[in-house]
Amino acid sequence: MASSIFNSLKSNSSFSQTLISNLLSVRSVYTGKFANINLYSRISPLGSPNVSLVPVLDQWVEEGKKVRDIELDRIIRDLRHRKRYAQALEVSEWMSSKELCPFSSSARAVQLDLIGQVRGLESAETYFNNMTGEEKIYKMYGAMLNCYVRERMVDKSLSHLQKMKELGFASTPLPYNGLMCLYTNTNQLEKIPDVLLEMQENGVSPDSFSYRLCINSYGAQSALNSMEKILKEMESKSNIHKDWITYAMVANFYIKAGLNEKALVFLKKAETKLHKDPLGCNHLISLYASLGSKAEVMRLWERRKTAPRKQINRDYITMLGSLVKLGEFEDAEALLKVWESSGNCYDFRVPNTLLIGYCQKGLIEKAESMLRDIVEKGKTPIPNSWSIVATGYIEKQNMEKAFECMKEAIAVLAEHKGWKPKPKIISSILSWLSDNKDVEEVEPFVTALKAVIPMDREMYHALIRASIRAGKEVDGILESMKADKINEDEETRKILSLKHDKAE
Repeated sequence: MASSIFNSLKSNSSFSQTLISNLLSVRSVYTGKFANINLYSRISPLGSPNVSLVPVLDQWVEEGKKVRDIELDRIIRDLRHRKRYAQALEVSEWMSSKELCPFSSSARAVQLDLIGQVRGLESAETYFNNMTGEEKIYKMYGAMLNCYVRERMVDKSLSHLQKMKELGFASTPLPYNGLMCLYTNTNQLEKIPDVLLEMQENGVSPDSFSYRLCINSYGAQSALNSMEKILKEMESKSNIHKDWITYAMVANFYIKAGLNEKALVFLKKAETKLHKDPLGCNHLISLYASLGSKAEVMRLWERRKTAPRKQINRDYITMLGSLVKLGEFEDAEALLKVWESSGNCYDFRVPNTLLIGYCQKGLIEKAESMLRDIVEKGKTPIPNSWSIVATGYIEKQNMEKAFECMKEAIAVLAEHKGWKPKPKIISSILSWLSDNKDVEEVEPFVTALKAVIPMDREMYHALIRASIRAGKEVDGILESMKADKINEDEETRKILSLKHDKAE
């Protein structure tokens, strides 16, 4: 249920979205004995969803090596954290079918949740309904509730939770938190405080996440007095853990409301809870930048630099983004040079932060110059780097340069499978191409674009329009269009009429 609970905050504020997605994207790092177990080291690199893990597991057994439930549970947990759900389910089902080690009720609940994630709700319901009455313990009901919450099925979630109450399986905050997540995901924020109240009336003590969900609901509705009131209630509970996430969330809502002094109070409280947490430090840096406080941004950055753990690319991305937000481009440029000499792996998301900043300020030529300097240093940009600059040129109506940059993006695609350009960018370029470039330039661009996205109506229209302008026949293009099951529409007929106008 944890993954669905954390996901529920994503849609309510940009800060919550960044915060929660970062929490989910942090890869599990196993230290000590587990770090040296070869089974994990064999499985971990197989990140492609098309790669089956069963042969690796079978080979491990064939080699006479022991299989331990604690080891497999950790592998499943790690795969889930990395969103490799299909592979996690493979390991879980291999574990339960081979019977080489114990398969606990907790492991089975995880399997149920994974079935819902990978194969869909109907498969999860079948799995759950096929259990005997004795097997349907509270963990199974909790996992099934999580499946309903993830699919945003309000009626089924409420009915299932009611059954849990009748069976005495709703004595912990988890199912109530699930319901609050559901209301968050379905934008029924006004119902969340009632769930918190119901918990308390039923003798269930809320946990820190229960309070955070309620705080978030009030903040998202701009009910700031109620938000602070529920925070004070949370602070009065000695058994509730108060962390930087809660205070940072409150500060963010005050920033959005323009109440900067109130925001500063809670940012300072959040800072007392950091405990050398680099992720928390990054978020506070970003929030101080939103307040326009360069001094606080630089102070926290210096604090981050003195931490035992080396600054990683994520830290530089946060700091560069904050400097860009503050308009401190000279400092950002200097920091980029520090990063380039840091020895960290060259991740283009770092310089892309500055590229975006330049483009937002209208400094498109400077962005392109910076990118070409990186190329001269022997680095191959990712397609998105060129796409950022292309977008900037489109906004300045410099379509020739936008076209050049998009060609560069497509040219480096081979090393970055899976990249997709934004439809709006492609649409703008195709429209300009069809009216301004020779068919000899349009055709190779569309052909190259086919390696990125399927042929669509706009691509065919660009070819037809350019061909008509060149006085070429378009029957072959129309046949290909028909073969791709793209029918002629009003726009197609309008373009074809240009051929007759030209003939006349």
